[in-house]
Amino acid sequence: MEAASPATFRPTWQQALGHGLYLGALSAVAGVTAAVMVTLAWPGGGGPPGWAFAVVFTVPLLLGAVLGLMAGRHTGVEVGTRGIRTSSVFHEGMAPWHRVVDLRAERRGRRTVVSVYLDSGASVQLHAPYSGGFFAADPQFELKLFALSHLWRSHRFGGLPS
Repeated sequence: MEAASPATFRPTWQQALGHGLYLGALSAVAGVTAAVMVTLAWPGGGGPPGWAFAVVFTVPLLLGAVLGLMAGRHTGVEVGTRGIRTSSVFHEGMAPWHRVVDLRAERRGRRTVVSVYLDSGASVQLHAPYSGGFFAADPQFELKLFALSHLWRSHRFGGLPS
């Protein structure tokens, strides 16, 4: 039997954009806070021009959105004949099929995520697929979960059909 081609799951573009906007908004709030502190300490009480606050708020927000979309392309899960490989911008991991004892959807906060349970008792939360509210919604989450479950069961109980 030939090796099956790997299945890849990545965050949707809306999820990546939402994550980037979230991080950009945090950066923008920090920037505006710093700008307010500089204004209060400005000699003469005049402070920087008003448009500087708009720039300090808008630039991190837009930069966060772009970086979120770029990071979303490097974050995901690849399921192949050897097991489940997770990758993100900062970390990669591998769970061979012989170590995976369960795979299920769980609620974590406001999201539904896929967790993989290993024979050591540890659990690994996959970076994709997941679903939540607003930008985190994935209309095909159940289909992706079913595909992951099918691949796991196929490898656990006798390999993929030819």
